[in-house]
Amino acid sequence: MMRHRDIKSLAELHLEISRVKNECELKEKQLKEDAKIYIKQFSPFNLIKDFINPKNFLKLDEKTNLSGSIMSLLLPLFLNKTLFRGSGFLTKSIAALVSGKIGKSLDAESLTALFGKVKSFFTPKKEKAEVNFVDYGIPPDSETF
Repeated sequence: MMRHRDIKSLAELHLEISRVKNECELKEKQLKEDAKIYIKQFSPFNLIKDFINPKNFLKLDEKTNLSGSIMSLLLPLFLNKTLFRGSGFLTKSIAALVSGKIGKSLDAESLTALFGKVKSFFTPKKEKAEVNFVDYGIPPDSETF
């Protein structure tokens, strides 16, 4: 939007230049802020933020069994690098096939249950504190409560 102004003196010219510079700086700041918001909106984390929630992961897993697919790839690699390190090709390939099939059958709920069971081995068991109730001889359904 171009505005035509009649500039009649040098002071009006300097005033118009400073006004245009100020307007340019304001538009530049606004454009930078809008660009930051736009980039943040389409950042990889922001795009997958909705799927990081554990409840949404379980919903996604019910449809696609994403955790089973991941485990069918990672479990054979993990076993071949740890348990079957010195084994031969045939043993490693059989272990990879079996662990791949087992990995496909795992879903998010079974993985969380397995993680909870392993975690329970390492966390100390808390003793349940006994609560001593004082009996005043008043029945619980009386009107004195």
